[in-house]
Formats: sequence, C-alpha cells, structure tokens
Amino acid sequence: MGALFLASASPRRRELLAQIGVPFSLLDVSVDETPSPAESPEAYVERIARAKAQAGLARLNDRDGCVLGADTSVVLDQRILGKPESRADGLAMLAALSGRTHRVMTAVALASRAACEVCVVVSEVTFRVIAEAEAERYWASGEPLDKAGGYAIQGWGAAFVSQLQGSYSAVVGLPLCETVQLLDAFGLPRWTKGSS
Repeated sequence: MGALFLASASPRRRELLAQIGVPFSLLDVSVDETPSPAESPEAYVERIARAKAQAGLARLNDRDGCVLGADTSVVLDQRILGKPESRADGLAMLAALSGRTHRVMTAVALASRAACEVCVVVSEVTFRVIAEAEAERYWASGEPLDKAGGYAIQGWGAAFVSQLQGSYSAVVGLPLCETVQLLDAFGLPRWTKGSS
C-alpha cells in the first residue's frame, strides 16, 4: 500500500500518531475551511478531513501512498466555535462554554488512489464554571490562540473540564482507536520502532 503521509500542520496530531508507533511523513496542504451554508457540524468536519486527505494525495503526484487528513471542531448549540479571532472572541468562547456541555467532533479520513474512508467521532465535554478573572489569565497564557473553541484539553485548559464522555485523543485532534482501524483496513503498519 506504500507509505503513510499526514496532511496536517498540527503538532498534536503528529504526537498522537507517533504515540502509537505509526511511521509517517508530513505533507503541507491548504484547503478552504469555510463552512457551507446550512451545513451541519458533522458534515463539515467530514468534508474538511476528506478534502485534506485528497489534497495531500494530489501532492504525491505519481508516488504510491496513503494520506491521512483530520479536522476537529468544537460545537455548542450546533454552532462551530473555530479558533479565536481576537481576545474578545476568545473570552466570549470561554464564557459561552463555562458551566455547560459541548460536543467536540473529529473526523479522520484516509485516502489512497483506490479509496477514501472517513469516520467522525463525537465526544461530549463538560466545563465547570469559569470565573471571568480566570478566563482572562488563561487567555493571557497564549494557549487558546490557535485552538478550536479557544482551549486545549491537553494543556492548561484541562483545568476547566469536569467531565468527558467519548475519546480523549479525538478531543486533542485524532481519535486513535478509529485511526488504527482505518490504518489496519488499508494494510498500513503501526507499533514500529523509529516512527516519526
């Protein structure tokens, strides 16, 4: 089946793949991540993950291989919370998530010349109440700047999480159980020494 390529700039996804001993190379891809009108959050993450995998496949030219693409969205009341555009936006996201349960949707797509398979994993994350001053300090740390929903569960943002139902690794950015199932279906190796 050839080598595995990861079509992602996310250091979290690189770390998660390496954690399960998957050898891979990186591909830099660019896709338009603008949601379509009336598109559901599930359909959105699936479309973006598939687009990343297929954009990566196109970059392989004549080389053999499979490309993994993924997308993660934080969803509150059917509204996708992207990366904060400003301090005010980031603080507004934290205020909206405070004391509530939201969904984190991660789609993972694996594409070869012959096929493209996609799965979507939905997890529920509950935040305790976040005081305004605490949200300000968290924003000042810089951690929320490039994170969907304005927080990182694998970082200091974990302090806000009172409950998680679903896949922790999916909330971080790549559902490992489902990713392994895709890799196995495509005949790709894992648990190997010297992984990226």
